[in-house]
Amino acid sequence: MIGKLSGRIEYRAEDHILIDVRGVGYLVYCSDRTMAALPAVGEACALFTDLVVREDLMQLFGFPTLLEKEWHRLLTSISGIGAKASLAILGTLGPDGLGRAIALGDWNAVKAAKGVGPKTAQRVVLELKDKAPSVMAMGGTLMAAQGEQQAEVIDAGDAPARAPAAAPKPAAANASAAAQSEALSALTNLGYSPSEAASAVAEAAGAAPEASTAELIRAALKLLAPKG
Repeated sequence: MIGKLSGRIEYRAEDHILIDVRGVGYLVYCSDRTMAALPAVGEACALFTDLVVREDLMQLFGFPTLLEKEWHRLLTSISGIGAKASLAILGTLGPDGLGRAIALGDWNAVKAAKGVGPKTAQRVVLELKDKAPSVMAMGGTLMAAQGEQQAEVIDAGDAPARAPAAAPKPAAANASAAAQSEALSALTNLGYSPSEAASAVAEAAGAAPEASTAELIRAALKLLAPKG
């Protein structure tokens, strides 16, 4: 299994790149969001990868973060959703947007992805509803692990490789994902079910994307408070 590649971009196509890793070229297919964030030809990059093996085909799919790769794994576990459909969904929503859409039951957001119809979008939300909270809770841990891996970059030539962000975002984006992960963990420790905790945290984060962990917990608790 090829789990990560660090090297130089030899060329870029519409939906894939060729990465030269110490003289060996790898074709890696990426989402539109990832393609837009990758550096220019000749520059170094690093991607986490998933290898799909079929009888007549072997393809590598690349992701800028471990969290996005985990979402890809879940998406492709759904019957009828292949790697290309997964990339379309992640390219449209990103990992945070997908987690929020599933937690809130917003299948229309999933349907916005190219080639994804309403029935498929509803199936994504339904089948991943119980699995999404655990991936959302893993967000902070996976980002920390990725940071450690980036500190040990594989030498790809004269320049060090670097992993691009899923899309141009402010530095607060990673902190927000970690805050959501910590808030979700705190709410489940308070006795709320993973699904209702994830829904409340997703709604709170949507209203205040840069909120701290404490702020997200307070906002989520207000949403979870009995009405009336």
